[in-house]
Amino acid sequence: MAGYLSSRLLRIAALALCATTSTAALARDVVVHAGHLIDGVSAKPRDKVSILIHDDRITGVQDGFVTPAGAEVVDLSSATVLPGLIDMHDHITGQYTGKNPIAERFTTNNLDTAYESVAYVKRTLDAGFTSVRDVGGDTDVVVALKRAIKSGEIPGPRLWVSGYPLGPSGGHGDPRNGIRTDLDLHSENKVVDGPDEAVRIVRQMHRDGVDLIKIMPSGGVLSIGDDPNVTLMSDAEIKAVVDTAHNLGMRVAAHAHGQDAIVRASALGVDSIEHGSFGDAAAYKVMKDHGTWLVPTLLVADTVVKVAKAHPESLPPSSAKKALEVGPITLRNLGAAYKAGVKIAFGTDQGMAPHGTNGKEFALMVAAGMPPMETIRAATVNAAELLGAKADVGSVQAGRYADIIAVSGDPLSDVTELERVRFVMKGGDVVKPWSASAQ
Repeated sequence: MAGYLSSRLLRIAALALCATTSTAALARDVVVHAGHLIDGVSAKPRDKVSILIHDDRITGVQDGFVTPAGAEVVDLSSATVLPGLIDMHDHITGQYTGKNPIAERFTTNNLDTAYESVAYVKRTLDAGFTSVRDVGGDTDVVVALKRAIKSGEIPGPRLWVSGYPLGPSGGHGDPRNGIRTDLDLHSENKVVDGPDEAVRIVRQMHRDGVDLIKIMPSGGVLSIGDDPNVTLMSDAEIKAVVDTAHNLGMRVAAHAHGQDAIVRASALGVDSIEHGSFGDAAAYKVMKDHGTWLVPTLLVADTVVKVAKAHPESLPPSSAKKALEVGPITLRNLGAAYKAGVKIAFGTDQGMAPHGTNGKEFALMVAAGMPPMETIRAATVNAAELLGAKADVGSVQAGRYADIIAVSGDPLSDVTELERVRFVMKGGDVVKPWSASAQ
């Protein structure tokens, strides 16, 4: 019933906000004239190319500006064109408000979340993020949101969703942390204690429509009373989740700040480490040996440090102190991970910073030591590989969805251009027409 209500509310909210999608008929041909193209796979940009599109897919990329008979022309000849961007660590159904976080937990519910999410996904799409991996939200809401976007009822990025993150009692994600012990906040949907329980809940979540599983092996920052450096899940619990999820065709993302949690989760087969704050040379070696990805989430680290300094009262108890300790380390360590050869995918941990500002992550990654082209690859072809969706998204190549964005300048010279996306196409439909100035 909750899932039905969430789905219905998303439809109503979409109408209330006048969020419309393109109704252009299929069986049509479009050609995009790109002045400069960063296609997500080539080492260097290409100049003056034509991207040929039939319905929602790219059919070819040709040198020069060509116009096949009957094709609609999208003129981006003065722009830099890129694949639609991918955020691999988002919480698309929530956003920091600056209000008392404890009070908010008891005065809002998943129906409020469903309404608010319609605006969040639209802002994210308009910012050039045509694909998003949501790694922690109410399962009913995010699954319904994914369905509503896929069916065209509301505009938003393609979604891959984990639903509730899973962790142990008292760990990062336990909704009972810091509140009266007699209150029940549906913790049975989030808390796993023991491998048998982990197997059961992963199977249930697969049944309920999630695409991947998120686990919490270490403590966190924006949670009450736990330590980011402490490993809180047992090896048996982690292995039970990984084996069950992989058997069902789902990948596993692991929230891990501490070095021990990074090493153990990677060795046990998780697909990605989220945050990886206290990673070191030994941890990076284990990650490389097991092919584990790092999703560094620098934007949340930068944002929460600023909030902790200016408005610590707006964070959960103990979070401001942890943020001031963990944030700078997270920002610094990405450079070391990149130099060590760890595979890196782009992620923001959005919800702390406003949705639609995801592009600010790029400048933070460059400041940490990654070249601009590598940050773009992290948000396109690398992210698509971690999703298991390289055949569909992450590059401008024949066969991929026609997910295309454009900026007015050169992001390889000034990566902040990616904070000012002027044009967005998703699946061959223009959802944000070209504008020569910021909107």
